[in-house]
Amino acid sequence: MAAYEFTVTVRTQYLPEQSDPSRSNYVFTYSITIKNTGTVGAQLISRHWVITDANNHVDEVRGLGVVGHQPLLQPGEQFEYTSGTQLATAQGSMTGEYFCVAEDGHQFETKIPEFVLSLPRTLH
Repeated sequence: MAAYEFTVTVRTQYLPEQSDPSRSNYVFTYSITIKNTGTVGAQLISRHWVITDANNHVDEVRGLGVVGHQPLLQPGEQFEYTSGTQLATAQGSMTGEYFCVAEDGHQFETKIPEFVLSLPRTLH
């Protein structure tokens, strides 16, 4: 088991009631679970997202914490949050990383696996 390791899982949802396809506006939420699967307590300090729509338009987002939090996770603990994004296309993807600092001062990155944002039943 690695000393410095967070595991990230993602669930997505399309929000038709907040979207307006006639204006190329598609709204999605993503629910993230971050679990400390390492052996040392660590704190999530900041995030970096790369958001790509189906036209290959890329937006990058950087900021402190997630939804106003910088969770400190001991081994085995997890933190869940939900956030959202808007795309100009009905499909897109997100990926990125979290920047973390362990209790012993070691700094590390946790990759956020790429996930797809898509209207239901549009992928074949």
